[in-house]
Amino acid sequence: MARNVVFSGIQPTGGIHIGNYFGAIKQWVTGQDDAENIFCLVDMHALTVPQDPAALRAQILETATVLLAAGIDPAKSRLFVQSDVREHGELTWYLSCVGSMGQLNRMTQFKEKSESQKGEVRVGLFTYPLLMAADILLYKTTHVPVGEDQKQHIELTRDLAQRFNATYGEVFVLPEPAIPKAGARIMGLDDPTVKMSKSAPGSYHAVRVLDSPDQIKKTVMSAQTDSGRDIRVDPARPGVTNLLAIYCAATGATPEEAEAHFASARGYGDLKKELVEILVETLRPLRERNAELSADPSTVRDILRRSAEAITPIARETVDAAKRAMGVGSG
Repeated sequence: MARNVVFSGIQPTGGIHIGNYFGAIKQWVTGQDDAENIFCLVDMHALTVPQDPAALRAQILETATVLLAAGIDPAKSRLFVQSDVREHGELTWYLSCVGSMGQLNRMTQFKEKSESQKGEVRVGLFTYPLLMAADILLYKTTHVPVGEDQKQHIELTRDLAQRFNATYGEVFVLPEPAIPKAGARIMGLDDPTVKMSKSAPGSYHAVRVLDSPDQIKKTVMSAQTDSGRDIRVDPARPGVTNLLAIYCAATGATPEEAEAHFASARGYGDLKKELVEILVETLRPLRERNAELSADPSTVRDILRRSAEAITPIARETVDAAKRAMGVGSG
């Protein structure tokens, strides 16, 4: 049987935080022996909001370095920059001639993100689900690790592939969403009612994987908690529930085991202090490896270049098949 093909994308903007790490990157690393893995720095998606070119270039390299430091192995997986493979943009156009305005109008993330742009909503923000679909379909992807909030995009990708295949013939593989069982939705430490975000303002919203031990301590110790002293999972108490979710993601404990572990704690301070120690030690190897790789950026750039060169023929084959099916090109 053919191995599964897993595609994952991450925007190279903002510092990677523990929500990204426990919810996605850690699973990417541990799953490298189980499938053909393709990891993409989706810099074209980043352009749906204004970006400083120099800062974006630096963030692309920084994000790639963090992923390698976290354990992405170029001998097992492909790690490349989206815009280095031109077929992503080309297939997006062909899909835009298959998809409908109605489909894009129903995308909830567009409605949420467009609020911040008001009268200056960019066309790319509206059509980026088509680019995301192209990212996935180019490589005959069978599984896409996503959080619940991204599941709608995979459903759109499947709809577009089915519509294309029904109209023009079988070209695309229909991908399945793969939603992590644990750590998939870590919330902000300053506001546990919103998902932890790379773009959120504030120094104490998130623990970033490259934070110093002192910064990790400040962020965790300032985390919002709730009334009461007992440490247990309770939807009505999002602060302590979020801290326990982070503890479980970092240690592998179940919520029941975490509650039992802190049953004799004197209050939230004990939970926070232990969580600081765990996060500092969990992230220490990543920080140390990142420092080594950052000292030699040419090695990281070379990995990105070689991966793009290796992946391009697969993307080209898919685009050529779509072109032939649609009847465009010189033959």
